[in-house]
Amino acid sequence: MTATSGLASSEAVSELLESTGYLTDEGLATITYLALAMGRPLLLEGEPGTGKTSLAEALAQGLGRPLIRLQCYEGIDASQALYDWDFTKQILHLRALETAAVTQGARDATIGNGLSTEAIEKSLFDERFLLDRPLLRALRGGPSVLLIDEIDRADDEFEAFLLEILSAGQVTIPELGTIRATCPPIVVLTSNRTRELHDALKRRCLYHWIDHPSLAREVAIVRTRLPQVSERLAEQLVTVVQQLRRDEHLIKPPGVAESLDWAQALVELGASELDLATAAATTGALCKHREDLDRVRASLEKILAG
Repeated sequence: MTATSGLASSEAVSELLESTGYLTDEGLATITYLALAMGRPLLLEGEPGTGKTSLAEALAQGLGRPLIRLQCYEGIDASQALYDWDFTKQILHLRALETAAVTQGARDATIGNGLSTEAIEKSLFDERFLLDRPLLRALRGGPSVLLIDEIDRADDEFEAFLLEILSAGQVTIPELGTIRATCPPIVVLTSNRTRELHDALKRRCLYHWIDHPSLAREVAIVRTRLPQVSERLAEQLVTVVQQLRRDEHLIKPPGVAESLDWAQALVELGASELDLATAAATTGALCKHREDLDRVRASLEKILAG
């Protein structure tokens, strides 16, 4: 499956992503370039909030392509992900044929215009009654970026269902046959590693693990995305966040997404520096569990003093 992007090097990928406000390191820029050049899906794993989903969004924005997102969840199947049939229109079509049959006096196995029962059944599964879900829309809709988000939330059967799409850029619909992409989408899969993915899926992808950024890079990310944040405030809040990530007792350590949320909250309050009172009042942007809130608030004084 080949999905051309027109990008000639990893440096070009890095510049493209940076133009959208997404800062990347050499490793991620290189594997993204290779995925584009080789026409292979890109599988990104890492802790929540490290920028996996944002990479697909930045690619779509930078390349000027629509982003088609499939959010995975437990129990997802083909009718939610690939296609479904418009039952209402099928019923209306059948009623129209029945009306025509009555009008024309058709009998036995023929209805309206001499259609056989077999032909009528086939007409109910015509392409005009087909409802495109995200995967089929990505295959048939021209150049796009297909984001299959949190694939680890889906089950084994759904992983197996994806293999034909990921390896050949096509899908088989029993009633219609095989549908191939004329311009295969750029495919990005993300996983928070709540379960291990199967080797069959991994073999079809290029893989990258996204770590939390270094302090300097995270400060740069905050200031790029939120230029109104002062350098002093960005350094203070990122220092706090990076120390909190090392706290093994937190249920959900903050990611880059939470750093940006916290920075935005502080900007809304007009803060130019981080003080204890403001930090404690805004920790709801960092923590989403009561136990984490209590623990973080209790440790803020020590962290800020250090």
